[in-house]
Amino acid sequence: MSALVCALAPLLLAGVLGPAGAGKLFGRGVARQAPRTALARLLRDGRRAAPALRVLGAAELLLAAALPASPATPVPGVAAGLLGAAFLGYLGYARAAAPGSSCGCTARQDAPPTWRAFARAAVVLAGGIAAALAQQPWWDAAARRPAAASCLVLAAAAVLTGLTADVDRRWRMPLRRLRLRIAGHPLAGTAASAAVPLAATVELLERSRAWQSASRVVRSALLDHWDDDGWRILQFAGVYGGGAAARPVLVLFAVDAAASLDTVDEPAVRVSVIDADSGAPVMAPA
Repeated sequence: MSALVCALAPLLLAGVLGPAGAGKLFGRGVARQAPRTALARLLRDGRRAAPALRVLGAAELLLAAALPASPATPVPGVAAGLLGAAFLGYLGYARAAAPGSSCGCTARQDAPPTWRAFARAAVVLAGGIAAALAQQPWWDAAARRPAAASCLVLAAAAVLTGLTADVDRRWRMPLRRLRLRIAGHPLAGTAASAAVPLAATVELLERSRAWQSASRVVRSALLDHWDDDGWRILQFAGVYGGGAAARPVLVLFAVDAAASLDTVDEPAVRVSVIDADSGAPVMAPA
């Protein structure tokens, strides 16, 4: 089985590095996000962060193409292993020096790095080592043991999907939202709802005392929103605590869905801060 893992490692690594590289190289939000990443602090110039992310994305795409295409040489695997080690070092720096900043790993998230970012970097490191040790092309190994190869690829894909923050945002948060709708949202109450534009709700929130008191935790623009029983829930990413105790959180504001600047000066707002990974409350609702 270990020989099969090493043989298939280039194929699996390509699936990790390819999407990440494409996001950095071609992503429209890279220029906007880059100055807020820990990379900008490392380079001491926010203007250099975006080009650096583009170059890194190009390198990841080249490795993603070279790994499955050149299994006879250990060079791509060694390069991927070194890249994974560099990622781990950078993530450690980001958590220590800039715990409230995004790492820029996927060029799609403004939230600080979580354990999933470290796990993905470790996967790149381990996968690079395995690819460098491969003794046969992945297509030969898959042809000799098709059933085992298929199971291994499916299992790896499931694990990598669980470690991908973007996919997590697309399937885990909707499931969590469905659970909250069924069980009741911690911010839910009773209020009259009305067709108020989202921009008006956000503007009203940002002028409120609730925003002024909780904005110190917020580290992103609006990430998601939905209406629930007369309340409009606005979701932001943030950081709770400082130093080594800092942890990524989701900051939820529940604003009266019927309120706007035309109807009230100070809206009814409820605030809740929950752990970004577990969903457990980390600060009492206000």
